[in-house]
Amino acid sequence: MTEKDLPKSTSLSRIHWLLGVQTIVILLGSLNRLGSWTLGYVAANEFLRWVDLHNMLTLPLISVTAFYLLKKEIERGDLVANGRWPLLLNLGFIIGLYLFAASYGSHETTNYLHARFCPDGETSDLCRIVIFNDDEFSHWLFFAGFVLLNGALMLLQVIYAWPGQVRGRDTAVLTLNALFVALGIFANLGFEAIGLDLYIVLGLALLAGWLLWRYGRQPLLVYYAAAYGVGLVVTAVYRLLV
Repeated sequence: MTEKDLPKSTSLSRIHWLLGVQTIVILLGSLNRLGSWTLGYVAANEFLRWVDLHNMLTLPLISVTAFYLLKKEIERGDLVANGRWPLLLNLGFIIGLYLFAASYGSHETTNYLHARFCPDGETSDLCRIVIFNDDEFSHWLFFAGFVLLNGALMLLQVIYAWPGQVRGRDTAVLTLNALFVALGIFANLGFEAIGLDLYIVLGLALLAGWLLWRYGRQPLLVYYAAAYGVGLVVTAVYRLLV
C-alpha cells in the first residue's frame, strides 16, 4: 500500500508541507537579515526598511498561519472536515490577532519616543519617521487587525449558531457589556479628530446590523450591533449638538 492509498487522516503529507513552510521561513529570515537586497526603504518617507517590514509582518504572518494550520491538522486530521469557510474565518482571526498585537508593539514604542523626543513635531528626519510610525503605520495595522478579529467572530457566530434561545436576561447582559464598548467608541470619536476609525466602526456596525436582521438574535450579533450602533448614534448626536 502506498501513501496515496492511505486515508487522508493517516497521511502525513500536510504535516510535512506545513513543517516545510517553517523551514522556508527560517531560511528566508536568515537571507532577509544577512542580505543587502532588503536594506532599501519601503516608502519615500523611509519609515521602515524592507528587512524590518518582512521581519515584522511578512515572515511572522506566514509562520503563524502555518503553525495554526498545523494545529488544526493535528487536532482533526483534515483541514476541511467542517468546510472551508470556518477554516478561512479562523485564519482571518489569527491574522487579525497578529496584526492587532503588532500594532500595539509598534504604536506604544513610537508613541513614547514621539512624546519624549519629538514633542514639537517633525523637527528632524528621526522625528518624522517616529511620528509616522506612531500616528500612521501603527494605526493601519490596528484597524486591519480590528476588522479581521471582529468580522471573523461575527461570521463564525453565524456559522456556529447558538443552539439555545437568547432570553431577555441574556440580551440585557449582552447589551450592558456592549454599552461599555459604545462608551469607548464615543470617547474615541466624540472628542478627537475623526479619521479612518469612523469608517471602520461604521462598516462593522452595518455588518452586525445586517447579520442580526438576516440571522436573528445570535449572542455576538446582539452584542456588536448594540455596541457599534449605540456608539455611533451617541457620537453623532454629540457632534451635532456641540
